[in-house]
Amino acid sequence: MPVPFVDLKRDVADHRDEYIAITARVLDSGVFSLGAEVDAFEKAFAVYLGVHHAVGVNGGTLALLAAYLALGVGPGDEVILPANTFIATAEPVALVGATPVFCDVDPTTHLLDLASCERLVTPKTKAVVPVHLYGRVAPMDDVLAFAAKHGLKVIEDAAQAHGAVLNGKRAGTFGDMGCFSFYPTKNLGALGEGGAVVTNDDALAERLRAIRLHGIMKEKYRHDIFGLNLKMDALQAAYLSARITRLDAKNARRRESAARYRSGLGNAAECPADAGDAHVYHLFVIATERRDELQAQLKEKGIGTGIHYPIPVHLQPSFLKYGGKEGQCPVAESSATRMLSLPMFPELTDAEVDEVIAAVRAFFS
Repeated sequence: MPVPFVDLKRDVADHRDEYIAITARVLDSGVFSLGAEVDAFEKAFAVYLGVHHAVGVNGGTLALLAAYLALGVGPGDEVILPANTFIATAEPVALVGATPVFCDVDPTTHLLDLASCERLVTPKTKAVVPVHLYGRVAPMDDVLAFAAKHGLKVIEDAAQAHGAVLNGKRAGTFGDMGCFSFYPTKNLGALGEGGAVVTNDDALAERLRAIRLHGIMKEKYRHDIFGLNLKMDALQAAYLSARITRLDAKNARRRESAARYRSGLGNAAECPADAGDAHVYHLFVIATERRDELQAQLKEKGIGTGIHYPIPVHLQPSFLKYGGKEGQCPVAESSATRMLSLPMFPELTDAEVDEVIAAVRAFFS
Protein backbone atom coordinates (compact mmCIF):
# COMPACT_ATOMS: atom_id res chain seq x y z
CA MET A 1 0.00 0.00 0.00
CA PRO A 2 1.50 3.38 -0.98
CA VAL A 3 1.76 5.89 1.88
CA PRO A 4 2.25 9.60 1.10
CA PHE A 5 4.69 11.68 3.11
CA VAL A 6 1.93 14.27 3.51
CA ASP A 7 -1.51 14.60 1.94
CA LEU A 8 -3.20 18.00 2.19
CA LYS A 9 -6.16 16.88 0.09
CA ARG A 10 -7.59 14.86 2.98
CA ASP A 11 -8.20 17.89 5.19
CA VAL A 12 -9.70 19.76 2.24
CA ALA A 13 -12.07 16.86 1.59
CA ASP A 14 -13.13 16.85 5.24
CA HIS A 15 -13.80 20.61 5.36
CA ARG A 16 -14.43 21.56 1.74
CA ASP A 17 -17.82 23.17 2.31
CA GLU A 18 -16.45 25.24 5.17
CA TYR A 19 -13.53 26.50 3.08
CA ILE A 20 -15.83 27.40 0.19
CA ALA A 21 -18.11 29.32 2.58
CA ILE A 22 -15.11 31.18 4.03
CA THR A 23 -13.92 32.08 0.54
CA ALA A 24 -17.34 33.44 -0.36
CA ARG A 25 -17.47 35.45 2.87
CA VAL A 26 -14.14 37.13 2.18
CA LEU A 27 -15.02 37.76 -1.46
CA ASP A 28 -18.27 39.40 -0.42
CA SER A 29 -16.49 41.57 2.16
CA GLY A 30 -14.37 43.29 -0.48
CA VAL A 31 -11.44 43.43 1.98
CA PHE A 32 -8.55 41.21 0.93
CA SER A 33 -5.51 42.53 2.83
CA LEU A 34 -5.45 43.04 6.62
CA GLY A 35 -8.90 44.14 7.84
CA ALA A 36 -11.40 42.40 10.10
CA GLU A 37 -10.43 38.82 9.13
CA VAL A 38 -6.78 39.42 10.02
CA ASP A 39 -7.77 41.21 13.24
CA ALA A 40 -9.95 38.26 14.24
CA PHE A 41 -7.26 35.68 13.57
CA GLU A 42 -4.61 37.71 15.41
CA LYS A 43 -6.85 37.86 18.46
CA ALA A 44 -7.66 34.16 18.29
CA PHE A 45 -3.99 33.20 17.91
CA ALA A 46 -2.92 35.47 20.76
CA VAL A 47 -5.58 33.99 23.04
CA TYR A 48 -4.59 30.45 22.06
CA LEU A 49 -0.94 31.13 22.84
CA GLY A 50 -1.58 33.25 25.91
CA VAL A 51 0.25 36.35 24.67
CA HIS A 52 -0.73 40.00 24.40
CA HIS A 53 -0.03 40.47 20.71
CA ALA A 54 0.00 38.46 17.48
CA VAL A 55 0.96 40.32 14.30
CA GLY A 56 0.04 38.57 11.07
CA VAL A 57 2.43 38.73 8.13
CA ASN A 58 2.69 36.96 4.78
CA GLY A 59 5.17 34.21 5.58
CA GLY A 60 7.30 32.58 8.26
CA THR A 61 10.57 33.81 6.78
CA LEU A 62 9.15 37.33 6.77
CA ALA A 63 8.00 36.92 10.38
CA LEU A 64 11.65 36.37 11.31
CA LEU A 65 12.70 39.32 9.16
CA ALA A 66 10.16 41.55 10.90
CA ALA A 67 11.40 40.38 14.30
CA TYR A 68 15.04 41.14 13.49
CA LEU A 69 14.06 44.56 12.15
CA ALA A 70 11.94 45.29 15.22
CA LEU A 71 14.92 44.60 17.48
CA GLY A 72 17.21 46.71 15.34
CA VAL A 73 19.48 43.81 14.40
CA GLY A 74 21.78 44.96 11.62
CA PRO A 75 25.34 45.41 10.34
CA GLY A 76 27.94 44.67 12.98
CA ASP A 77 25.62 42.40 14.96
CA GLU A 78 25.88 38.63 15.31
CA VAL A 79 22.98 36.23 15.80
CA ILE A 80 23.48 32.69 17.12
CA LEU A 81 21.29 29.99 15.58
CA PRO A 82 21.51 26.22 15.08
CA ALA A 83 23.19 24.74 12.04
CA ASN A 84 20.48 22.09 11.72
CA THR A 85 17.44 24.09 10.67
CA PHE A 86 15.64 25.19 7.54
CA ILE A 87 17.60 27.96 5.83
CA ALA A 88 14.75 30.43 6.46
CA THR A 89 15.97 30.81 10.05
CA ALA A 90 19.21 32.30 8.77
CA GLU A 91 18.19 34.13 5.60
CA PRO A 92 16.63 37.16 7.36
CA VAL A 93 19.77 37.59 9.50
CA ALA A 94 21.75 38.04 6.31
CA LEU A 95 19.06 40.26 4.78
CA VAL A 96 19.30 42.79 7.63
CA GLY A 97 23.08 42.88 7.25
CA ALA A 98 23.94 40.98 10.43
CA THR A 99 26.16 37.90 10.68
CA PRO A 100 24.65 34.45 11.35
CA VAL A 101 26.78 32.39 13.72
CA PHE A 102 25.98 28.70 13.71
CA CYS A 103 25.96 26.55 16.83
CA ASP A 104 25.92 22.77 16.99
CA VAL A 105 22.93 20.72 18.12
CA ASP A 106 22.15 18.12 20.76
CA PRO A 107 22.75 14.59 19.39
CA THR A 108 19.47 13.28 20.84
CA THR A 109 16.94 16.09 20.41
CA HIS A 110 18.68 17.83 17.47
CA LEU A 111 17.88 21.18 19.12
CA LEU A 112 20.47 23.88 19.72
CA ASP A 113 23.34 22.93 22.03
CA LEU A 114 23.96 25.66 24.62
CA ALA A 115 27.51 24.52 25.35
CA SER A 116 28.26 25.20 21.70
CA CYS A 117 26.47 28.57 21.98
CA GLU A 118 28.64 29.57 24.94
CA ARG A 119 31.77 29.25 22.83
CA LEU A 120 30.33 31.54 20.15
CA VAL A 121 29.37 34.59 22.22
CA THR A 122 31.32 37.76 21.40
CA PRO A 123 30.77 41.45 22.18
CA LYS A 124 28.92 41.63 18.83
CA THR A 125 26.35 38.97 19.73
CA LYS A 126 22.89 40.52 19.89
CA ALA A 127 20.43 37.63 19.84
CA VAL A 128 19.99 33.87 20.00
CA VAL A 129 17.38 31.99 17.98
CA PRO A 130 16.20 28.70 19.48
CA VAL A 131 14.43 26.63 16.81
CA HIS A 132 11.69 24.30 18.02
CA LEU A 133 12.72 21.81 15.38
CA TYR A 134 10.42 19.04 14.15
CA GLY A 135 7.78 20.22 16.64
CA ARG A 136 9.71 19.86 19.91
CA VAL A 137 10.17 22.83 22.22
CA ALA A 138 13.79 23.77 22.82
CA PRO A 139 15.05 23.79 26.46
CA MET A 140 13.76 27.30 27.01
CA ASP A 141 14.60 27.68 30.72
CA ASP A 142 18.24 27.08 29.85
CA VAL A 143 18.03 29.28 26.75
CA LEU A 144 16.60 32.18 28.75
CA ALA A 145 19.28 31.78 31.43
CA PHE A 146 21.98 31.79 28.74
CA ALA A 147 20.48 34.90 27.13
CA ALA A 148 20.18 36.73 30.46
CA LYS A 149 23.78 35.88 31.33
CA HIS A 150 25.02 37.47 28.11
CA GLY A 151 22.44 40.23 27.70
CA LEU A 152 20.95 38.74 24.51
CA LYS A 153 17.51 38.98 22.95
CA VAL A 154 15.62 35.75 22.30
CA ILE A 155 13.70 35.22 19.06
CA GLU A 156 11.99 31.83 18.90
CA ASP A 157 11.60 30.11 15.56
CA ALA A 158 8.37 28.23 16.23
CA ALA A 159 7.55 27.54 12.58
CA GLN A 160 7.26 23.80 13.25
CA ALA A 161 5.82 23.83 16.77
CA HIS A 162 2.33 25.35 16.81
CA GLY A 163 0.70 24.25 20.04
CA ALA A 164 3.66 22.54 21.70
CA VAL A 165 3.74 23.12 25.47
CA LEU A 166 6.65 23.15 27.92
CA ASN A 167 6.09 23.85 31.62
CA GLY A 168 2.65 25.26 30.93
CA LYS A 169 3.77 27.68 28.21
CA ARG A 170 3.36 27.29 24.47
CA ALA A 171 6.23 27.41 22.00
CA GLY A 172 6.82 30.95 20.80
CA THR A 173 5.86 32.64 24.08
CA PHE A 174 9.07 32.36 26.11
CA GLY A 175 11.37 34.91 24.47
CA ASP A 176 11.12 38.51 23.33
CA MET A 177 9.28 37.35 20.22
CA GLY A 178 8.10 34.12 18.67
CA CYS A 179 7.88 33.60 14.91
CA PHE A 180 5.46 31.25 13.17
CA SER A 181 4.95 30.01 9.63
CA PHE A 182 1.53 29.01 8.31
CA TYR A 183 2.85 27.24 5.22
CA PRO A 184 0.20 24.67 4.21
CA THR A 185 2.07 21.64 5.60
CA LYS A 186 2.56 23.15 9.06
CA ASN A 187 0.61 21.95 12.09
CA LEU A 188 -1.42 25.14 11.71
CA GLY A 189 -1.30 25.79 7.98
CA ALA A 190 -3.04 28.22 5.67
CA LEU A 191 -4.27 27.41 2.18
CA GLY A 192 -1.40 29.51 0.90
CA GLU A 193 1.30 31.57 2.58
CA GLY A 194 1.18 33.23 5.99
CA GLY A 195 3.09 33.89 9.18
CA ALA A 196 2.94 35.73 12.49
CA VAL A 197 5.13 37.29 15.15
CA VAL A 198 3.91 37.11 18.74
CA THR A 199 5.08 39.09 21.75
CA ASN A 200 4.07 40.42 25.16
CA ASP A 201 5.98 43.67 24.56
CA ASP A 202 3.65 46.53 23.57
CA ALA A 203 6.44 48.61 22.01
CA LEU A 204 7.69 45.69 19.90
CA ALA A 205 4.16 44.96 18.74
CA GLU A 206 3.74 48.57 17.63
CA ARG A 207 7.00 48.39 15.69
CA LEU A 208 6.03 45.07 14.11
CA ARG A 209 2.71 46.46 12.88
CA ALA A 210 4.53 49.41 11.39
CA ILE A 211 7.22 47.25 9.79
CA ARG A 212 4.62 45.15 7.95
CA LEU A 213 3.08 48.35 6.56
CA HIS A 214 6.12 50.12 5.09
CA GLY A 215 7.04 51.65 8.44
CA ILE A 216 3.81 53.63 8.92
CA MET A 217 3.09 54.01 12.63
CA LYS A 218 0.22 56.53 12.83
CA GLU A 219 -0.10 58.79 9.82
CA LYS A 220 -0.66 57.45 6.30
CA TYR A 221 2.27 58.15 3.95
CA ARG A 222 4.48 59.09 6.91
CA HIS A 223 7.05 56.31 7.22
CA ASP A 224 8.50 56.64 10.71
CA ILE A 225 10.71 53.55 10.61
CA PHE A 226 12.04 51.27 7.89
CA GLY A 227 9.46 48.72 6.82
CA LEU A 228 8.22 46.55 3.98
CA ASN A 229 5.02 45.14 2.57
CA LEU A 230 4.50 42.15 4.88
CA LYS A 231 0.72 42.32 5.19
CA MET A 232 -1.30 39.15 5.78
CA ASP A 233 -4.01 38.23 3.27
CA ALA A 234 -7.55 38.36 4.66
CA LEU A 235 -8.42 35.06 2.99
CA GLN A 236 -5.56 33.18 4.64
CA ALA A 237 -6.42 34.69 8.02
CA ALA A 238 -10.01 33.52 7.60
CA TYR A 239 -8.90 29.97 6.82
CA LEU A 240 -6.56 30.03 9.82
CA SER A 241 -9.33 31.21 12.15
CA ALA A 242 -11.24 28.06 11.23
CA ARG A 243 -8.27 25.74 11.38
CA ILE A 244 -6.99 26.91 14.78
CA THR A 245 -10.10 25.46 16.39
CA ARG A 246 -8.91 22.00 15.30
CA LEU A 247 -5.20 22.44 16.11
CA ASP A 248 -5.11 20.67 19.48
CA ALA A 249 -7.05 17.69 18.15
CA LYS A 250 -4.79 17.47 15.10
CA ASN A 251 -1.69 17.62 17.32
CA ALA A 252 -3.12 14.88 19.53
CA ARG A 253 -3.55 12.69 16.47
CA ARG A 254 0.06 13.35 15.46
CA ARG A 255 1.17 12.21 18.93
CA GLU A 256 -0.90 9.02 18.55
CA SER A 257 0.83 8.23 15.26
CA ALA A 258 4.23 9.01 16.80
CA ALA A 259 3.54 6.63 19.68
CA ARG A 260 2.49 3.94 17.21
CA TYR A 261 5.72 4.42 15.26
CA ARG A 262 7.81 4.20 18.43
CA SER A 263 6.07 1.06 19.63
CA GLY A 264 6.14 -0.66 16.24
CA LEU A 265 9.68 0.24 15.24
CA GLY A 266 11.22 -0.68 18.59
CA ASN A 267 14.99 -0.84 18.20
CA ALA A 268 14.89 -1.10 14.41
CA ALA A 269 15.79 2.60 14.14
CA GLU A 270 16.56 5.47 16.47
CA CYS A 271 13.23 7.19 17.18
CA PRO A 272 12.49 10.50 18.91
CA ALA A 273 11.82 10.05 22.61
CA ASP A 274 8.36 10.67 23.99
CA ALA A 275 8.38 14.32 25.09
CA GLY A 276 4.68 14.55 25.98
CA ASP A 277 3.01 17.85 25.15
CA ALA A 278 6.40 19.43 24.39
CA HIS A 279 6.39 17.70 20.99
CA VAL A 280 3.73 18.13 18.29
CA TYR A 281 5.48 16.05 15.61
CA HIS A 282 5.47 18.37 12.67
CA LEU A 283 7.92 15.73 11.52
CA PHE A 284 8.66 12.22 12.79
CA VAL A 285 12.39 11.84 12.28
CA ILE A 286 14.33 8.62 12.77
CA ALA A 287 18.07 8.11 12.50
CA THR A 288 20.08 5.33 10.91
CA GLU A 289 23.53 4.92 9.41
CA ARG A 290 21.82 3.32 6.38
CA ARG A 291 19.54 6.27 5.71
CA ASP A 292 19.97 6.48 1.95
CA GLU A 293 19.45 2.73 1.44
CA LEU A 294 16.35 2.78 3.62
CA GLN A 295 14.91 5.79 1.83
CA ALA A 296 15.45 4.13 -1.55
CA GLN A 297 13.71 0.92 -0.46
CA LEU A 298 10.76 2.83 1.02
CA LYS A 299 10.44 4.72 -2.24
CA GLU A 300 10.26 1.44 -4.14
CA LYS A 301 7.32 0.49 -1.92
CA GLY A 302 5.57 3.80 -2.58
CA ILE A 303 6.26 5.23 0.87
CA GLY A 304 7.09 8.94 0.95
CA THR A 305 9.93 10.25 3.09
CA GLY A 306 11.96 13.43 3.53
CA ILE A 307 15.35 14.57 4.80
CA HIS A 308 15.37 17.47 7.23
CA TYR A 309 17.97 18.62 6.45
CA PRO A 310 20.59 17.20 4.07
CA ILE A 311 23.00 20.15 4.29
CA PRO A 312 23.60 22.07 7.55
CA VAL A 313 23.11 25.78 6.97
CA HIS A 314 26.73 26.72 7.68
CA LEU A 315 27.74 24.50 4.73
CA GLN A 316 25.08 25.78 2.30
CA PRO A 317 26.78 27.37 -0.74
CA SER A 318 24.94 30.66 -0.19
CA PHE A 319 26.26 30.92 3.40
CA LEU A 320 29.89 29.87 2.93
CA LYS A 321 30.90 33.54 2.91
CA TYR A 322 30.27 33.54 6.66
CA GLY A 323 33.18 31.16 7.16
CA GLY A 324 31.44 27.81 7.53
CA LYS A 325 33.72 24.79 7.33
CA GLU A 326 33.31 21.05 7.66
CA GLY A 327 33.88 19.97 11.25
CA GLN A 328 32.55 23.24 12.65
CA CYS A 329 29.27 21.66 13.83
CA PRO A 330 30.08 17.94 13.96
CA VAL A 331 26.79 16.73 15.43
CA ALA A 332 24.68 18.66 12.91
CA GLU A 333 26.92 17.44 10.11
CA SER A 334 26.58 13.82 11.23
CA SER A 335 22.82 14.17 11.65
CA ALA A 336 22.51 15.42 8.08
CA THR A 337 23.69 12.00 6.87
CA ARG A 338 21.51 9.93 9.23
CA MET A 339 18.10 11.61 9.58
CA LEU A 340 15.00 10.38 7.74
CA SER A 341 11.50 11.79 8.12
CA LEU A 342 8.68 9.26 7.89
CA PRO A 343 5.09 10.06 6.84
CA MET A 344 3.38 12.29 9.42
CA PHE A 345 0.18 14.28 9.13
CA PRO A 346 -3.05 14.27 11.17
CA GLU A 347 -5.09 12.30 8.64
CA LEU A 348 -2.51 9.50 8.46
CA THR A 349 -4.30 6.24 9.31
CA ASP A 350 -3.15 3.54 11.71
CA ALA A 351 -3.02 1.14 8.76
CA GLU A 352 -0.67 3.48 6.92
CA VAL A 353 1.58 3.83 9.97
CA ASP A 354 1.68 0.04 10.27
CA GLU A 355 2.59 -0.22 6.58
CA VAL A 356 5.56 2.09 7.13
CA ILE A 357 6.61 0.21 10.27
CA ALA A 358 6.50 -3.11 8.44
CA ALA A 359 8.57 -1.73 5.56
CA VAL A 360 11.23 -0.28 7.88
CA ARG A 361 11.47 -3.48 9.92
CA ALA A 362 11.67 -5.56 6.75
CA PHE A 363 14.58 -3.44 5.56
CA PHE A 364 16.58 -4.00 8.74
CA SER A 365 15.70 -7.71 8.98
